[in-house]
Amino acid sequence: MKRRVKGGEEGFEERLAQLSAILARLDEPEAVRAFLLDLCTPAELEAMTDRWHVVPLLQQGVPYREIYELTGVSVTTIGRVARTLERGAGGYARAVALRASTSERASP
Repeated sequence: MKRRVKGGEEGFEERLAQLSAILARLDEPEAVRAFLLDLCTPAELEAMTDRWHVVPLLQQGVPYREIYELTGVSVTTIGRVARTLERGAGGYARAVALRASTSERASP
């Protein structure tokens, strides 16, 4: 990922905070989808959806090679997601919990 010198890390953190706040305020999935489609390139969206797709498989203990065979996501990306699940900022865990609570409410 390219890093700009202008604005430095402080500028990045501020911009990330602003982006995070906007995403948190978009309360409809279609609004978030439209924002992501406008914000990201197709390749960026593909990378994010690939990562999110392998999370439940990793949590189920599916081996990396089998995940690759099922999804076509590279073993390198799968390993990166696995490391982030274990030692990341906790975002995957919070999102998985939200997905689980949404699924529970949708089930009869």
